[in-house]
Parts: sequence; C-alpha cells; structure tokens
Amino acid sequence: MQRLIECVPNFSEGRDLAIIKQITDAAQSVDGVTLLDVDPGAATNRTVVTLVGPPEPVVEAAIRAAHKAKELIDMSKHHGEHPRFGAMDVCPLVPVAGVTMEETVAYAHQLGERLGREVGVSGYFYEHAANTPERRNLAVCRAGEYEAIPARLKMPEWKTDFGPGTFDAGYGLTAVSARDFLVAYNINLNTTSTRRANAIAYDIREKGRVKTDNGQPWGKPVLDDKGQRVWSPGSLKCVKGIGWFIEEYGVAQISMNLTNLSVTPVHVAFDECCTKAQARGVRVTGSELVGLIPLEAMLDAGRYFLRKQQRSLGVADSELIKIAIKSMGLDELKPFDPEEKIIEYAVARKDKRKRLIDMTVQGFVHETASESPAPGGGSIAACMGSMAAALATMVANLSAHKRGWDDRWEEFSRWAEKGKVLHDDLQRLIDEDTDAFNKIMEAFGLPKSNDQEKAARKDAIQEATKGAIEVPFRVMEKSLDCFEVIRAMADIGLQASISDVGVAALAARSAVMSAFLNVKINAKDVEDKAWTEDMLNRGNDIQNKANAAEQEVLAIVEAKL
Repeated sequence: MQRLIECVPNFSEGRDLAIIKQITDAAQSVDGVTLLDVDPGAATNRTVVTLVGPPEPVVEAAIRAAHKAKELIDMSKHHGEHPRFGAMDVCPLVPVAGVTMEETVAYAHQLGERLGREVGVSGYFYEHAANTPERRNLAVCRAGEYEAIPARLKMPEWKTDFGPGTFDAGYGLTAVSARDFLVAYNINLNTTSTRRANAIAYDIREKGRVKTDNGQPWGKPVLDDKGQRVWSPGSLKCVKGIGWFIEEYGVAQISMNLTNLSVTPVHVAFDECCTKAQARGVRVTGSELVGLIPLEAMLDAGRYFLRKQQRSLGVADSELIKIAIKSMGLDELKPFDPEEKIIEYAVARKDKRKRLIDMTVQGFVHETASESPAPGGGSIAACMGSMAAALATMVANLSAHKRGWDDRWEEFSRWAEKGKVLHDDLQRLIDEDTDAFNKIMEAFGLPKSNDQEKAARKDAIQEATKGAIEVPFRVMEKSLDCFEVIRAMADIGLQASISDVGVAALAARSAVMSAFLNVKINAKDVEDKAWTEDMLNRGNDIQNKANAAEQEVLAIVEAKL
C-alpha cells in the first residue's frame, strides 16, 4: 500500500493571492507532494492549503512553506475574523493510507523540531501530538491569539514545545498536530424543514440534545448540581451535526463532520440517518461528500453494502466504489467523480508517469516488444502471477453466485477477497519491477570524477541491484501464495470452471520460475555474497513448493475434466 499523509497548513493571509501562490509553490516544489486544494478567505484573511504525499516529502513541503510564510507574512499587521497566532498558524498531519496515527505523531514531532531548528520558529503540539493533556485542545493553545503571545511566553506552563521560545513579532507561533481524517458529509432529505433535519441531526450526533423535564424540545432544560445543562447523547460517536436548508437544491440536509472514520465511517452514518429519518416520517434521498475521502473509506462502504446484499466482496475496487456511490446516493445532487473525490486517485491523476498497468493489453504487449529493455521478464512474471490470482478469484466469485449455493456465499467471498488482494499486489509489482531496473540505470549514470563520487556511485549501484532482486523475489512469494486460493477452488469451486483453475496453477508456477530467473541474473552483481546466498536458497525453496503445488492442483483438475 502506498504510504500517504495529508498536511493541511493554515496561513494567515487570504487576500494577497501573489503571496499565497509563492507559499504553495514552495510547498509543491518537493518531489512526490501533490497540492490538492488552496482555499483563501478574504474575511478571515486566512488560506487553508491541502497537500498529500509520502510522509517524508510532506514534512519537507511544510518546512519550505513555513520558510516562505516567515519571509512574506507580517503578523504584527494581520487582521481577520478567524482566530490566529502565527504566519503558518496551524499545521496538522493526517494519516491517509499505510501510516498509523502513532507514526503520524512521530512525523509531527519531527516537523516541530525542524521548524525550530531550520526555520527558527516556535510553537506547540496539540491533539494527538500533544505532550500534555492540557495542550490537546487547539483553542487552549491559541488562547488570546497573537496579541497574547508576549505575556504567555513568560509563563512557565506555556513554554513552547519546540523552537527558541522567544517572541517573533513578524511570525508569531505555529501549532503542529497529528489528527484523524475529517470528512464533511451531508445527508439529503425529502423535506424542506430545517426543524426536522435538526431533530434527526440531534438524534445521531455524539453531543445529542439538551435533556428536558418532559422529553420534548419545548420542555424545561434539566440542570446538574452545578447548574449546567444536561445533555442526552446521540447514537453515533465522533460525529458532529446540524440540520439546514440548502436553497440551491431546495432540500434540507443533515450536515455532519465525521471526525474519526475508524469509529463512525460514512456508510454507518448514512444508514443511521436513514433509520432515524424514517422514524420521524422523513426519507433519505441521497448524500453529498464535501472535499475528499480516503480510498479505503469508499472500499469499506462498498463491502458493507455488498455484504447486505449477500454478494461476494472479492470484486474490483471500481465495482466496490460504484456500489458505494449508488447505495449512498453520492451522485444525487451532482456527478461523483472518484478521480476527483478520492485522495489516492486525485494524487495518481496528477502523476504524469506512464504506468504499465494503466495500458491496454495491446499497449502493454507492444511496449514489451519495443527495443527498450524494460518492461522485461520481471514485469511479465508479475503479470502472469496477477492473472493466476485473477482466475482463481473469478472461480470464487462465480461459485459465490451459483444458484443453489446461496448459503455458501460468505465462504467463497472470503476466498475471492484473498485472491483480490494477491492480484492487486502483483499488479503493483508489474511497475515496481520496471522502476527497479530504472534505478539501476540511474545509479550507473551518477558522476564518478573523484574517489568520493566513485564510492557513492558504487554504493548506489549495489543498493539498486538489491532492489532489483527484492522486487521479483516478492513476485515469487505472492505467486506462491496464489496456490492457497487455487487449490481451494480446485477442491470446492464451480466444476464448470475447473479448467480455469488449471490455467491459474500453470500461470502461478510460471510466474514463480520466471521471477526467479530475474533474481538469479541480478544476484551475480551483488558483492554481499551472504545476502545473495540467502535469497537464492529461499528462492529455490519457493520454486520447489510452487512446482509441487502445481502438480497437486493439475492432478485434481485432470481427475475432474
């Protein structure tokens, strides 16, 4: 899985577009970082920027943006409606894919340390990155805003978490955090009543509604022993919500912020709104996603609705996304384009590199046949392995939908899901093999005019060559793993597809053997002989297991033909 984090720095400038552009240009000058959105506000005099990419480049992009903000923004002259205390006022990091919250906290701390050391600015860590419970709340960290900084820095309890800790009149302070991904999500209703929409919002949001003595909105609020209002919580955790009427669409909506998708994902929020709306005589007609959403959240929604239909979950991502869109009516008010609304797809859309897996079959064949040395045998081995996994997945999906086998759909769905993971992994390795070859070529192209450069070039070549071994070795491992699904389908899968199972076995074994040839040809160029001997021994073991598994499956296939 690609490792991605989102960075959402807020800058205290929303009126001078030239300044904003210089800041965003600095941020996106880092390779691997994609600028997804720039949202300036004149009244707030603040711009919210959304960047995404692998963690290390994103941290570097935030550093460059802070450098430029310090150069161009003067906080002593700043005025706006939004609370603020620094040029780069806040800089939250958000895990998107392949990165845990714990890792994101570590990157936030790294960012703060670098802001202090390289940019010379000070600040606080908040939310998940906070070092003390008192600093988790941003509002507490930013209390009194810019004007209160000189006095606060003199208080021992408000010593900064990073940086020199002195007052910088031009820059102010920065608050850095790691936080959960926030999704702005609206539910469309078949009513124009804001009151009804609000009632449903209060039913579901975590905060709920004020408790009254008669249980009705017009009742007298119940107070605790401190004279504070008592609240009756709603049914969903990590959800904020209100009801409103949207003039543009002529309908009322429940407007929600889902602050932790691992606690309440979009599909759970949607179904809960359907249930609560129906209880109040209102019907949900669709929904609207504001901003972007991680791919896994959409895939989880697709699986959820397929499971309710008792259909196999081992289908293509595009099918899962289509089911999610249609089930939640995400395209009711306007078209829903996954390439624009899903973070990983939006990043890939801006990546100009030509990927082999995006080609047609004919294009891939012609590219392979060209005079270029890549793609070569390694990519073809990965392709064969992915086809083997795809065939086994197909048999599992067909078996899941066989008439008369309805009570076994989950059994076959689990096998199909295993196969899907394998063919997705092997597809990625098609391009990774070519990338590994290109890294060797880049290493050979490094300068070698002096001893230091020669040593660096030699190290780079050795490292790249090891990478060119590790990729086909992973193809071997994944292709061998395919036999678990292939063997299961040979034993219990649809009889009419038994020949497809045999082809899958042949392709998986061929993928293992083909990838091993690529391991061997590169192994001779690695100077670390102990490392290569270990890889070759393990490779021989995988090849022997693949040959045995193929023969075992083919014996079952021949017996059933």
